[in-house]
Amino acid sequence: MLLLAFDTATPHVTVALHDGSQVLADSSEVDPRRHGELLAPGIAAVLEEAGVDRRDLTDVAVGVGPGPFTGLRVGLVTARTLAAVLDVQLHGVCSLDVVAGQAARQGVQQPFAVATDARRKEVYWARYADGDRVQGPAVARPAALAQLLSAGEGVVGRGAQLYAEVLPVVDGPLDPDAAVLAELVLAGSVELLAAEPLYLRRPDAAEPGLRKPVS
Repeated sequence: MLLLAFDTATPHVTVALHDGSQVLADSSEVDPRRHGELLAPGIAAVLEEAGVDRRDLTDVAVGVGPGPFTGLRVGLVTARTLAAVLDVQLHGVCSLDVVAGQAARQGVQQPFAVATDARRKEVYWARYADGDRVQGPAVARPAALAQLLSAGEGVVGRGAQLYAEVLPVVDGPLDPDAAVLAELVLAGSVELLAAEPLYLRRPDAAEPGLRKPVS
């Protein structure tokens, strides 16, 4: 068993290699505009550190978002390409579930919510209780999310930190961690999804409409 996991749904470009017993190597960089430049070197670095050839991989796991269009696409295209070329199993996981798994391991009191930056003064969010996602993923203004929270329910994630004046922030992970993603998949403790992007809204770029006929 050699599972390569990575996530590009947030500014955190994170990669890890797991052999079924432990994490052999991991890599992470935080840059919201360089996902395409950072992911391939990160994958190469963890394989080299572990002394593994990519042809030895048995599985690929990837965070499917929600996240901004460009960064998320980088991770998913890479995951699909690797899985197809190497003929290995491909597993998709909601990136918010990975942050929630990290938070639970760090002892964050449940129920809690996870919020990541969706830009446009919005957050991607989901709520968790007893180890399960009970609402979301969705996108909303921070104030709208705050109204959904129960008394004493905190919020973890980079989105919570960005809107700390609105959301009840609790100490916890900011972004997904590929090492945790790998561990959740191998433990069977997270919902597996198709490797399809959870955009939750249309990308900024749009195809132009039909030209009006010249009269």
